[in-house]
Amino acid sequence: MLYFLQQVLNGLHSGALYALLAFGYALTNGILHRTNLAYGALFAFCGQTMILAAVFGYQVLWLTLPATIVFGTVLAFGYAALASHLLARSLFEPLADRSPNTIAAATLGVALILTELGRIAANTHDVWLSPMLGTPVIFAEAGGFKATLTVIQLLNCMLVVLTLIAGSLVLGRSRYGRLWRAVSDDPHAAAMCGTDVRRVFRTSVVAGGLCAALAGILAALYYGNLGFGAGLIYGLKVLFITAVGGYLSPTRAATGAAAYGLAESLWTGYFTVEWRDAWMFLFLVAILVLVGAGRDNRRTV
Repeated sequence: MLYFLQQVLNGLHSGALYALLAFGYALTNGILHRTNLAYGALFAFCGQTMILAAVFGYQVLWLTLPATIVFGTVLAFGYAALASHLLARSLFEPLADRSPNTIAAATLGVALILTELGRIAANTHDVWLSPMLGTPVIFAEAGGFKATLTVIQLLNCMLVVLTLIAGSLVLGRSRYGRLWRAVSDDPHAAAMCGTDVRRVFRTSVVAGGLCAALAGILAALYYGNLGFGAGLIYGLKVLFITAVGGYLSPTRAATGAAAYGLAESLWTGYFTVEWRDAWMFLFLVAILVLVGAGRDNRRTV
């Protein structure tokens, strides 16, 4: 029973990262309604930027460890905001009315550029942060086995939960949330009613990019490393998860992503790790097919 509890606790942390990524992805794609293949690459790029900047600050600028982490975090958020703004202005807006495959191909190119920038900046080497806040917090103990989470895992989960609560409140109760829903439903009708669609669109893309940056920073702090190629698998997972739940509710997308993280942790604990991603992707595809078939049946009726 304690082993099961440990897998659930592990799933809370991975699920929190997935939930934050899914929230930001749905925030963008709820308005864009196009596949964004650059989102996972932005997540990995920001995480690696934080690591490289932190190492530079520690080794070259002689900053203390907390100061260099703050330096790397600020730089990662700055890159995320800049990249997201450029994507919104120079790529998403001009191609929004084109074929969906156009944006998919364009964002795939952006993902490759971000991946290569990360690889070149790291000189094709993995750079590691020193372990931090690794003290285990015991939740249950019996027969010498302890179900634990580390301090950094708990802090990450708390920060993600607070971020998601704040984001959900903004979407549910603020003027921006009402405008986001209006533009998501029908941007042309929203524009006719006086809504600045371009401003809402760019704000949503930047906010989604900042969510990706935060997830990348938290992942880098926990794992100590985030490779330049990690964004592809994370991006595909978030893409399938939000496709299953729909893009019109970032909160629902985040909830589904958290459940996916829990299921992934349970698979790791009880089945072969090598086949985990393949079976989890197959599960998501099966759900996506069933959901699509159900929607088609409702339209027919």
